Amino acid sequence: MAKKKEILVEDKLRALYNLQLIDSRIDEIRNLRGELPLEVEDLENEISGLNVKLQKFKDEVTENENGIAAQKNTIDGAKELLKKYEEKLKNVRNNREYNSIVKEQEFQELEIQLAEKQIKEMKASMEHKKEIIEQSKERLEIKSNHLKHKKSELDAIMSETEKEEAFLSEKSAEYQQLIEERLLAAYNRIRSSVRNGLAVVSIERGASAGSFFTIPPQTQVEIAARKKIITDEHSGRILVDSVLAEEEKEKMEKLFAKF
Repeated sequence: MAKKKEILVEDKLRALYNLQLIDSRIDEIRNLRGELPLEVEDLENEISGLNVKLQKFKDEVTENENGIAAQKNTIDGAKELLKKYEEKLKNVRNNREYNSIVKEQEFQELEIQLAEKQIKEMKASMEHKKEIIEQSKERLEIKSNHLKHKKSELDAIMSETEKEEAFLSEKSAEYQQLIEERLLAAYNRIRSSVRNGLAVVSIERGASAGSFFTIPPQTQVEIAARKKIITDEHSGRILVDSVLAEEEKEKMEKLFAKF
């Protein structure tokens, strides 16, 4: 059986550094979008909630209008009965019949007073709700315009970067396939634990990029030899020499220049 070709440490380091450059570029694209997707989502949810509240107040105004119409019918009915009772009073035959009609009249007058009171209350409630509706409409218009602006801003960024991000995501997946699981797991773990997402960095002026801690000369020699994977004892990041880094940066810049 043919022996499986062993991947050189240098090739692993190049694959790791290229993966880092690609993932960092993807991070830049996503940072360009920033909080816009969340802002758009929050605005959409807020507008949806405003629309629900607006419809609720509109329904309540309609209920008030129907209630006022019903109370007006009650008043009209009571007035018709009062007219009939007035006619009946002209033909009463005894006190008992008279008292009975007068009580009916008093009852209908109370019905009118109660209906008028309810109409007054419903009108006041309706006016208050109409004010809220107008305020809600104004707020809805402001939020809708804001959403339109944010969506336009997001769409512009998406149209500029969507293809590049998709392409780079494919490239990232390709490079991940070139890296053994243990190394890839370490890379992802370091990336997720540092703020800038840099898991693989080069040596710059005797220290790892972004660090003030000097790397011992012997360690720098070992890193330049590319015979083993070496990590920074302070940050845990994987280290590559500056020459390798420049070579891979130049290669990746040509890739990024396509967009």
